[in-house]
Amino acid sequence: MSRALLFLVTLCPSIVFADELNSGDTAWILTSTALVLFMTLPGLALFYSGLVRAKNVLSVLMQCFAIACLVSIMWMVGVYGLAFGDGDSINKIIGLGNFMISDIKLESMSGTIPEMVFFMFQMTFAIITPALIVGGFAERMKFSAVLWFSAIWLVLVYAPVCHWVWGGGWLSDLGFMDFAGGAVVHINAGVAALVAAVVIGNRKGFPQTPMPPHNMTIVVTGAAMLWVGWFGFNGGSALTAGAGAGMAIAVTHISAAAGSIAWMMCEWIKFKKPSVLGIVTGMVAGLGTITPASGYVGPMGGLLIGLLAGVICFFATQYIKRVLKIDDSLDVFPVHGVGGILGTLLTAVFYANSFGGLATDESYSIVSQLGVQALGAVATIAWCGLITFGLLKLIDMFIGLRVDEDEETEGLDLVLHNERGYNM
Repeated sequence: MSRALLFLVTLCPSIVFADELNSGDTAWILTSTALVLFMTLPGLALFYSGLVRAKNVLSVLMQCFAIACLVSIMWMVGVYGLAFGDGDSINKIIGLGNFMISDIKLESMSGTIPEMVFFMFQMTFAIITPALIVGGFAERMKFSAVLWFSAIWLVLVYAPVCHWVWGGGWLSDLGFMDFAGGAVVHINAGVAALVAAVVIGNRKGFPQTPMPPHNMTIVVTGAAMLWVGWFGFNGGSALTAGAGAGMAIAVTHISAAAGSIAWMMCEWIKFKKPSVLGIVTGMVAGLGTITPASGYVGPMGGLLIGLLAGVICFFATQYIKRVLKIDDSLDVFPVHGVGGILGTLLTAVFYANSFGGLATDESYSIVSQLGVQALGAVATIAWCGLITFGLLKLIDMFIGLRVDEDEETEGLDLVLHNERGYNM
C-alpha cells in the first residue's frame, strides 16, 4: 500500500477503496491535470500577453488568471454536474445533479481513477476554453464584461456541448469522435472569439495601424509551455497510462512539429522571411487540429494533419485579417476554430486502418463517420455562435462591453487595473 493510501486509511479507516483503482492511471491523470493547468497559467497567459501591446500586457494576464479562479469555483458549484450529470437528462442536452459535487465521495470512481481526479482533470479543460476566447477581444473589452461573459458562457455554451460529446449526450450516442476537445474546446472557443470580435468591433486603428506583439520573448516562452502542457491535454484524455496515452502524445508532438514547419514555409514563400511568430503559431495550429484525432490516428495521420493545419490555418488567418478585416486580435478563430473544425473532420478519415488509423471495426466507413463528424461540428458552431451573440448583446445592454476610445488609447493596464506592466 502506498504512503498516500496508508495515510488516508489511517485517517479514515472506514473508507473502502474500489478494486479497480489503478495507481499508475491515477498518477498519470494527476500529472496531466497539472500539465493542462500549466497550459493556461502560465502558458496561455504569457503567450497572449506577449502578443498584445505593452500598455495591455497586464490586462491579458489578469483576464486569464481571473477566469481560472472563476471557472474553478463554478465548476465545483454546479457546472461539473451540468456537463457530466445524468446522460438521460432533458433529452440528452444537459446534465443534472451533483450540485456542489455532493455525489462525489472519496471512494467514488471514474473508470480506474478516483472521480475527484477526473473532476479536477476536466476542470482544467473548462478553465482553458473561455481563456482562449480572450484573444478575440483583447485590448478593448471591460474587465467586468469579461467576467460576466466567461461565467455565463461556461454555463450556456461549454457545459451543454461538453455534455453532448463527453457526458453521455446526443452526439455521444451518434458515435461522434472528439478525443480531447476539437469541438468542446477549440471549435467552441474559436467561434465565440470570432463572434465577439465582430460584435465588439475592431481595435482603434485596425487594420491601418500596425499592432505588432510587444514582447516576442514572452510569446515564445508561453508557446513552449503550451507545447509541453498539451501532452497532458491529449495524452491525459486517454484516462489511462497505457498505450493509448503514448500514441496520443506521439501524434500530438508530430502534428505540432509539422504544423510549425508548414506555417513557416507558407510564410517564407509568401513574405520572403520566416518569422518566429509564424513558427509558434503554426505549432498551436498543429496542436489544436490534432486534438480531436489524437486518440484515434497513427503517426502518419498526425504528420498529415499537422501539415494541413499549418497551411490551412495560415491562409485562414490571412483571409480573416486582410480580406474580411475582422480584428480577431490574437487569431483565435483561424487557428483554434478552423483547426478544430479541420481536425474534427479529418478524424473520420485518418481513423481508418487504410490511413494508419486505430480503427478496430472492419466495417468502419469513412463516409458514414464523416457525416457524424460534420453534424457535430455544425451543431457546435450553431449553438456556440447563436448563444454567444445573444449573450454579448445582453451584456452590452446592461453594463457595456467596450472601454471608450480614450481609455483604449491609454491602455487597459492603467485604466482598469491602475498598474503598468513595465516601469521604465
